[in-house]
Amino acid sequence: MDSSPIRVLLVDDDEDDFIIARDLLSDLDASGFQLDWVSSYDDGLNEIVRGEHDVYLVDFRLGSSDGLQLIRDALEKGSKKPLILLTGQGDREVDVEAMRAGASDYLVKGQIDADLLERSIRYSIERKRVESERAALEEQLLQSQKLESVGQLAGGIAHDFNNLMTPIIGYSQMVLMSLSRECREHGYVEEIQKAAERASRLVQQLLAFSRKEIVQPKVINLNDLIINIDKMLRRLIGEDIELVLLPMPELKLVKIDPSQFEQVLVNLTINARDAMTDGGTLIIETSNVSFDDGYSEGHNEIASGQYVMVAVSDTGVGMSKDVKTHIFEPFFTTKDNATGTGLGLSTCYGIIAQSSGYLWVYSEQGQGTTFKIFLPSVGGKPEMLYQDIASGRLPRGRETILLVEDEEPVRELTARVLRQQGYNVLEAPNGVEGLQIARECIRGRIHLLLTDVIMPLIGGKELSEKFQILHPESQLIFTSGYTDEAIVRHGVLEPGIHFIQKPYSLTMLTRKVREVLDGRVASLPVE
Repeated sequence: MDSSPIRVLLVDDDEDDFIIARDLLSDLDASGFQLDWVSSYDDGLNEIVRGEHDVYLVDFRLGSSDGLQLIRDALEKGSKKPLILLTGQGDREVDVEAMRAGASDYLVKGQIDADLLERSIRYSIERKRVESERAALEEQLLQSQKLESVGQLAGGIAHDFNNLMTPIIGYSQMVLMSLSRECREHGYVEEIQKAAERASRLVQQLLAFSRKEIVQPKVINLNDLIINIDKMLRRLIGEDIELVLLPMPELKLVKIDPSQFEQVLVNLTINARDAMTDGGTLIIETSNVSFDDGYSEGHNEIASGQYVMVAVSDTGVGMSKDVKTHIFEPFFTTKDNATGTGLGLSTCYGIIAQSSGYLWVYSEQGQGTTFKIFLPSVGGKPEMLYQDIASGRLPRGRETILLVEDEEPVRELTARVLRQQGYNVLEAPNGVEGLQIARECIRGRIHLLLTDVIMPLIGGKELSEKFQILHPESQLIFTSGYTDEAIVRHGVLEPGIHFIQKPYSLTMLTRKVREVLDGRVASLPVE
């Protein structure tokens, strides 16, 4: 329990009133209160705004000035401490006006004894505490409502948007693979691809922020991931900022969705770039760290154990203490409306927390900023990260694939890519026709069913169950542009189920198909 005295400041132009207040408080527990005094309006306003006392007693008359106006001015300047109005008049109108001005209580001089003064002080402090807690809860509710609104918006547009982005990204990648880098058109198509990927990341950011994004964690080495996106990060920061990578050898493994962690690094990189308008240095460092029980007891937010740390440091302008306090709040931004949404860092925080990790920020104005990510280390072997599309080396095969997709542009792109890679593709625009093809090929060979989850007539889940009766040795891959809520309702995101989220790249598609076919238990002959 806090045993320090309650600090009281009296703002009164009459020294006799100070002596009276001092004597009244001295009648109480001597260690319970500490009384200070200022005699002018300006000094009182400055002290109240500084907020170093627990409660303020403000006289109604301050020479030619007005104590009610002092209370109004103090609250307008952001004072959060309780303010008690003192007056020599027992006037109800003054009482009401004091409450309207924002005073916590109202006392009439000459009618105040020690007990009444103590009750008023303690009541006012408690009332202000309750008001602050209520305001904080109301703010949390408002943020929660904003979050829900963003989630509903993101979930509503994600399906249609992802179906639109799939052919745009896919066809632009096909064109890039067919063009020489020296070709002028290569640059044009590259810009189309970049714009489409930025648009897709925006939807992913909204979904991640509202916790509706489908998470596909992998056991990975973060050094590999950071090196893999090194070129992209360098393009983001420009030539006037030096990027330094300091990967720790023999870095332990973590389990996280690679695309989500890339999103975290991109967001932190963009924030660092914007903080270094005149250039500087961006350092990304990895290391293994260990927190024991003693450290965790002093830092309640982190559990003891082994972690992998990623530090992203810049030499920019840094942050004030007030900015650091709000930096991870949704919709908080120091940027203008054209460049900042207020979702970037809150999304990063959510992604890391979702992976049982921690995100801390260290910053001093004029000294730069460091964000430290701590993810629990795991055992096992690292899984393969997707390779760069520009390599042009997409996996090939000769198996037969039944493709069921109700979005014609997506179906046409997917079929064309798979055929170019050597597969025999059977197409169906809905589950009914897909099931008919499966029945007609009962004596033939279908190695893989690649189906959308949510379709009219027959959905992907029902289709897969009927398909497996006809082709028990075949493999399944589900795909969808919907969010995880819709997919979970259709019973798809279960252990052992293969899934690919739209919009998918050519690499994601062909590697997933090859991965599933190569991992099948039963082997069908390939024509």
